[in-house]
Amino acid sequence: MPTKKSPSRKNPLPADVRGHAGELHQQAGGTHPVMTTQMGIPVPDNQNSLRATPRGPTLLEDFILREKITHFDHERIPERIVHARGSAAHGYFELTDSLAEFTTAKVLTEVGKRTPLFTRFSTVAGGAGSVDTPRDVRGFAVKIYTEEGNWDIVGNNIPVFFIQDAMKFPDLIHAVKMEPDRGFPQAASAHDTFWDFVSLMPETMHTLIWAMSDRAIPRSLRMMEGFGIHSFRLINAKGESTFVKFHWRPRLGLQSTVWDEAAKLQGADNDFHRRDLFEAIDSGAFPQWDFGVQLFTEADAEAFPFDHLDPTKLIPEELVPLRIIGRMVLDRWPDNLFAETEQVAYCPANLPPGIDFSNDPLLQGRLFSYLDTQLSRLGGNNFSQIPINAPKCPFHHNQRDGHMQMQVPKGRVAYEPQSLVPDAPRASLAQGFRSFAQASDGSKGRVRAESFADHYSQPRQFWLSQSEIEQAHIASSYAFELSKVETLHVRDAVVGHLRHIDEGLAQRVADALGMAELPPAPQAAASVQDLPPSPALQLIGKMKDTLEGRCVGILVSEGSDGAMVDKIRKAAEKAGATVKIVAPKIAVTLKDGSRLAADGQLAGTPSMVFDAVASVLMPSEGDKLARDSAAVEWFANAFAHLKAIAACKGTQVILQKANVEPDAGVLAIEDVNGFIAAAKTRQWAREPNVRTLA
Repeated sequence: MPTKKSPSRKNPLPADVRGHAGELHQQAGGTHPVMTTQMGIPVPDNQNSLRATPRGPTLLEDFILREKITHFDHERIPERIVHARGSAAHGYFELTDSLAEFTTAKVLTEVGKRTPLFTRFSTVAGGAGSVDTPRDVRGFAVKIYTEEGNWDIVGNNIPVFFIQDAMKFPDLIHAVKMEPDRGFPQAASAHDTFWDFVSLMPETMHTLIWAMSDRAIPRSLRMMEGFGIHSFRLINAKGESTFVKFHWRPRLGLQSTVWDEAAKLQGADNDFHRRDLFEAIDSGAFPQWDFGVQLFTEADAEAFPFDHLDPTKLIPEELVPLRIIGRMVLDRWPDNLFAETEQVAYCPANLPPGIDFSNDPLLQGRLFSYLDTQLSRLGGNNFSQIPINAPKCPFHHNQRDGHMQMQVPKGRVAYEPQSLVPDAPRASLAQGFRSFAQASDGSKGRVRAESFADHYSQPRQFWLSQSEIEQAHIASSYAFELSKVETLHVRDAVVGHLRHIDEGLAQRVADALGMAELPPAPQAAASVQDLPPSPALQLIGKMKDTLEGRCVGILVSEGSDGAMVDKIRKAAEKAGATVKIVAPKIAVTLKDGSRLAADGQLAGTPSMVFDAVASVLMPSEGDKLARDSAAVEWFANAFAHLKAIAACKGTQVILQKANVEPDAGVLAIEDVNGFIAAAKTRQWAREPNVRTLA
């Protein structure tokens, strides 16, 4: 049934929601009731949390922030509100380069030591029962069980975030989740409420352009980067501080799907990413990431053309190079998905001594929110006793009782100071967590630093850093998402914002939407800078030409040449790929009379699940399969998704019906070496011939 159109209404767009200087600039239009807390106390500012100074830490006394986030944290039981759909694995962290000059944290100073960890990947918007492959930010959370306590690096596969202040997180997620009156769409941002919100929040523009890029549709969890997002501090033995940002870089290189492929994968395999991770670990091809840091001083930060405490900003690697200091290896699948993957509780407040927080206002809110949300999701304040959450080092404290207490503390003392028990735990100034003694001046208030006001310079830098192919994908993504938005003024507002990023981008999106003219650009809160392009921000430019970690599908049928199948299999496996056999039936009889079991039946194993495909068919079987829509679509989709195809003479009739045109990526089955070389990358030159892009 067609969706009922929303009633038209006059454009209520605020001129800008800058937040900096604590102002909300809004056009007149309509009467709005005063926002209050649940107790009826009027809210003076719903954009900024209460800070000691404009760039200072968030204050615990901010009861408005605490009420808002506490209520939000407890909206879902027991499923996670965000990051509900997740897959995880056990592994270890190994340090290869000591940071003893910068930190006392043993996990970052003891080279060669392997420390156990548990890493969970997730989508953000969908529920636990949603699919793996929608366009979405991916969570990338790592729990390292250090000998000084658990260290949780809770990040995403995108290095920046939508909002600058934790005060806005409930609003962001309410906007992107399924609309509350109708319960859809699930796991999708292409709807009015999300785009309405971002159109009124210019600070979202940087993460938004990343989300419209191919970073949001990864080929595999094993082939995406992870970022800690926020600036943290490293504290050395002298008490000196160095700022740091954390990065995870996949050794398999980056790889994405194309949008049509990602959409079709949802129908082909709801568990595509989870299955891919499981099969890699099960086969012994353990996923690995390099661990890198960007280190910079307070003086370095002062010279940046942006504020590093702003979570909507990144530090280009050309400005502060990435230093690789370790690796992560995932080598064991959970024994029980619920007990481990679903019950694991991450919190950015979990840091070992030698690492400290920065005043990033989003981070400051997360320090409260993550702990709070676990209280309801995991049933109470003893969730740390669940095995997947418990530290693997000795621990001693005076916390007692509570729901689901599973330990049996002994003795009469559960307080401190005390003089009755000689070996009861006490705080240690020498070994305990140290906070950097940062000087602070200024007046507390609901303010945002003026240095947070530039919302467009880094999105422009990201756009200009992309290859032509990636720019076309980004523009097309905006056009697709906005085509699902029914409210016209929301579309206009977003395209207006794009004009600040790049006039060409705005025009391409407007043309793809059929707009008669470009809408006006909103007033920018700060001058837009022309920052130098950063090739490190590309995805296609950082892809590796490799078959390692990839999968090749070979289509066979009755009478197929087993020798040719073996030749392709051996060549692909030698190049590092996994090979799977696809056939119309679950087993076929080959030319030499032997039986070959298929890994997947043709009707249920589309080419979207492979990185390249080959076909070995007798002419009679080719004629038969040319009348099978599953076989025709198998090749049509592989061609449309820019994959290498190796085909025998018997397959030519199917290729013709699938409109597969000869090009550098369509090879004869005898050219095994050529096929392997072509299979190591997408056939990007083919794309203009198979789809229209903005």
